[in-house]
Amino acid sequence: MANLKSKNIAPGKTAAKRPAHSAYSPAEVAEIFRRFSVQRPEPKGELEHVNAFTLLVAVVLSAQATDLGVNKATRALFAAADTPQKMLALGEARVGDYIRTIGLWRNKAKNVIALSEALIRDHNGEVPDERDLLTRLPGVGRKTANVVLNMAFGQPTMAVDTHVFRIGNRIGLAPGKTPEAVEDILVRIIPREYMRHAHHWLILHGRYVCKARKPDCPACVIADICKAAEKTTSIPAPLVEIAALDESAVPDATQAP
Repeated sequence: MANLKSKNIAPGKTAAKRPAHSAYSPAEVAEIFRRFSVQRPEPKGELEHVNAFTLLVAVVLSAQATDLGVNKATRALFAAADTPQKMLALGEARVGDYIRTIGLWRNKAKNVIALSEALIRDHNGEVPDERDLLTRLPGVGRKTANVVLNMAFGQPTMAVDTHVFRIGNRIGLAPGKTPEAVEDILVRIIPREYMRHAHHWLILHGRYVCKARKPDCPACVIADICKAAEKTTSIPAPLVEIAALDESAVPDATQAP
């Protein structure tokens, strides 16, 4: 009881938990993303799409699947249906035929049709550019909405997938028990000038360098700044732009995007 009294905490109550914070100073965070920006000046998402609608569908289909697998299935699908109206005209069975190589394809086919119906009914067939409206659509969660807002509309959102969540916690950049907690820290600490591409930089870093099973620390451009307990070197990789490397040829097969 003495400890409770000394901390001015009433008996039977506990102190509110302080929110998690980044292990990095503002200067260190800025330097991390400066290096990412040099390495990949114009990072691109790897899901193939032709417009905001096909991007939305591709992201919905990518849950528990790889970008490579989704792209193989959607090339023919999007050639046949690149608008909600055309997708609805295909029908659930035909959509299922196109995407049956993707995990959970039956449920995803239902969501794609329901999503198309909702876009036609509520948004005149257009993809909305507001998170609240997007997350009301069938099969669309916060991460999917953030990806669409960022890639289709250029908004500085942070989509926390498995790679971003892993990096946030592994290196202490944004420790959190939930994707929302990690997102909250990242959007607060990343300098405004880097927010536009920040989630792509983190995803690509997690996919090709800070991999799930074994981080490739010698290939890491922030190895000297990184505070991960398991890092194997403090010597950063040369900071050069990745141009000729075909990253899609060396995916991190241990994690779906």
